[in-house]
Parts: sequence; C-alpha cells; structure tokens
Amino acid sequence: MSASSSIISSGRGSRASKVAKDHKKPTPDALKGAIQLAIGYAVGNLSSKPDRDVLMQDFSVVESVFLPSEGSNLTPAHHFPDFRLKTYAPLAFRYFRELFGIKPDDYLYSICNEPLIELSNPGASSSWFYLTGDDEFIIKTVQLKEAEFLQKLLPGYYMNLNQNPRTLLPKFYGLYCIQCGGVTLRVVVMNNVLPRAMNMNYKYDLKGSSYKRRASRKERTKSSPTFKDLDFQEMHGGLCFDAETHSALMRTLQRDCRVLESFKIMDYSLLLGIHVLDHKVSGRESRRDSRKQKVLYSTALESIRGTMKDPEPVADDDDTLGGIPAKHKDENLLIFLGIIDILQSYRFIKKVEHSWKSLLHDGDTVSVHRPNFYADRFLKFMGSVVFRRIHPLRKASSKRKKNSFNAVKSASQELLCPQKQNGEKKKAQSMDNLDVCSSSEQPDLLPKSAVTFKSTEEEERLDSSEHRRGSSSTLALDDPLPSHSRSLSVPELDVYL
Repeated sequence: MSASSSIISSGRGSRASKVAKDHKKPTPDALKGAIQLAIGYAVGNLSSKPDRDVLMQDFSVVESVFLPSEGSNLTPAHHFPDFRLKTYAPLAFRYFRELFGIKPDDYLYSICNEPLIELSNPGASSSWFYLTGDDEFIIKTVQLKEAEFLQKLLPGYYMNLNQNPRTLLPKFYGLYCIQCGGVTLRVVVMNNVLPRAMNMNYKYDLKGSSYKRRASRKERTKSSPTFKDLDFQEMHGGLCFDAETHSALMRTLQRDCRVLESFKIMDYSLLLGIHVLDHKVSGRESRRDSRKQKVLYSTALESIRGTMKDPEPVADDDDTLGGIPAKHKDENLLIFLGIIDILQSYRFIKKVEHSWKSLLHDGDTVSVHRPNFYADRFLKFMGSVVFRRIHPLRKASSKRKKNSFNAVKSASQELLCPQKQNGEKKKAQSMDNLDVCSSSEQPDLLPKSAVTFKSTEEEERLDSSEHRRGSSSTLALDDPLPSHSRSLSVPELDVYL
C-alpha cells in the first residue's frame, strides 16, 4: 500500500490526518486515468473466460481485485495511486455488449485510447459525466443505491433487451467501482445520446411535470444550456413528424414506459437534442472522417425504426448521424433523443418526498410521483405537447373527393330520375298498347279469310265487347280474352299463338 493511503487509514481520528487525507485525494486527471485503467483491465481479464450462456447467478457476481501502482503478478504497473476495482456482473455485461455488436477491441479502444472528456451536469444530481474521445460512450458516476438497484434490475433488463434491442432506454455496457485514495467512484458505461460531432442548437430535459421545470439563471448563462419542460412550451411548443415516424416514436415510448413502470421506476427524463439544418455544414467533416459506428441500435432513428433482423447501421458518410427528421414551422430539424436517469425507484424516501411536496403544491405537477401516474403523465406530455403528427394534404383532398362523390351521387340521381320516369312512361305506353291491341286493333291482326268463319251473331257480340273495352283505360285479364278465345275457331287460335 502507498504512503498516502496508509496515512489515511491510520489517522482518521485526528484533525491532521483529515488534512492529509484531503491533501492526498487523487486529482481529476488521476481519477479519469484510474477509470480507464480499471475498465481496460476488467475487459482484458474477461477475454480469458470462455463464452457460455448467461445464468441467473451471473447477474449477482461481483469480482474484486487490488491494483497497486508497482504492479503484481496479475495486475500491470501504473502511475496512479493504488486502487481497488470491483466489476459487477461481468459475464452479463459482456452479453449486453455482444448484443449491440460491440467488439472487445473496439470497446477498449474507445475508452482507453484518448483521455476522457469531462462534461457538465445540468441536473440536480451530483453525478459526474465523462465522454469517450470517439463520441461513442458516456461514463456516469452513480450512487451506491443506484448501483445496487441496477444490479437487481439486470435480469429484467436482460429479458427486455432480448425481446427488443430497439429501445430509447439507456443501454448499459458495464458497471464498475473504483476505490482510489479515499474516494469511491461507482461508474456505469452507457450509450451517448447526443453526439458531440453534431451541433445541438437546443437541448431539453423533459419529464412531463411543471413544478420547478424551468432552467435556472446559471444554466441559461452556459454556452449550451439545457432547458426544461416550461422552456420547451415557450420556445418550441411542438415538433412535427410524418405519420410513420410519429407512430414509431410514440409506440417505442409507450413500450419503454411500460417496462419502467413494471420495475417501479419513476423520475426519469427524455433528453432531447435539436439540430437546425442549414445549407452550410461546418466543423464536422474532420471528426466524421475517422468515425465509424461501433454500436448497433445506438442512434435515435435506429432506436425507433427498422426490423430486428439485418439492421442497417448508419453509413460512414451520413451527415445526419442517425438523427430523426422533423419540422418546426419553416425549419427543418434533426432530433436526437433518449430516456435517461432510470435508476430512481419509488422507494420510501421518494414516497416521503412526494407527500411533502404535495402538501405545499399540486401533487400532480411535481416530478416525483407513483410509477403508473408518472408514465401516463410522461406519455401524455410527449404525445400532445412535444411530438406532433404532420397532417397530410390528402386529408383535404379526401374531403374534396367526398364532396365530389356527393355531387356525382346527386347528379346520378337526377339522371336516373328522368330515366325512371321515361321507363314508367314506356311501361304505361306498353300497357296502353296492350290495351289497344287487346281491344279494337285485335281483329285487324286476323286475316280477312278468317272472318268468313264468323256468324253474324258472333260479329255483333264482338262489336259490343270492343265498344266496352275501348272505353276502358285498363286491361281486364279475366273478362275479354278468355271469352274471346273460347269464341274463336281453330284458325284464329293459330294466329294469336
């Protein structure tokens, strides 16, 4: 053990030892170097273990190793203070990395090749954020409760990723604990939601609540501030997507929120980055030339679209970097988004916080709430305020088609009415013709030779019946024809048949 750590461990009770302890705390650069060395050692050590299926006990495994600065038989020498490394569920996280197509060499190169970039934290938590030099991964410090909760969450997280790797939920690639110089850091490696290579004109942290959901004055003075819910309603008020993209986005959000609700998780946020497209692209090609996508399903567009089989990663020459196209008024936008801060469960302290804030303010407007209510409020805010559907022009044309259909229908009815009337007239005329034919004109159809067969009495009877039928406008089927047919001779029947 080094001298600094021995001083810290031996004299904790005295004031001088506290001063020495504070004085010997590792610098931020030393901590970043220790993080890189620790992750590199853990991944390299894992390569010696054979591949196999993930078992239930693999989720609860914690491996611990001490790395002295002078090195040992199992650990390399380094110029950082002595530290201890704990690796949580190494086999399970190896499976997660393989699921997203991350090769061990690429993972090590991204984390260890260049110094980590420290990012500012706009949230209320005390977490530190580090970005890898190639823009692929975010390393975030978490508290003890969050680390324990993530490890308990891993079996369900494993099942969810097997069912659907396309998700807006955080993608965890590793969980580690570094104890260095009296400082304990628990870090989790995740996907990077907002690529640094793309200039984000606006950034938002959205929860769906309204109580104290406005960026502070200090945050607004930053070069790239992160705004909140009330700021979004004032500055944008809605982002428009085509129907297919809007449906895919809302379907993904609904599925993810139901998963979080089942784990009793709340107080999560949607991190939203907006890039306004212009005709001139600047300051991006040099960083894009050497960058190739190493992680599947890592971009916003991949997370909501496409099939599970044969994914199509973003091309190297794609300037959109996987952003989702959208519109706001006359502006064309690229949207980058992801759900963050999912390691807050609705435990006792959160219930007390909600009860206390509900006494002072409207309980439905505060951020901390029951998981089911939080998910419903979150989805309602995203679907009605943040993301909107572009109504296609064919809707107006359908109205015109409907009106034209009604016009054609009425016109056809007008056309059909005269035809119907003409048909009725023709029918009446045919009936009149039948009347005429069956009355006065029927004897004219007979040949003159047939008249010679009639007697004078029959002629008188025919004349009288013809006179009666000529005065009638309807045809009596049961009166003249049967009697007339009975009175006719054989030649006359042949003529009518």
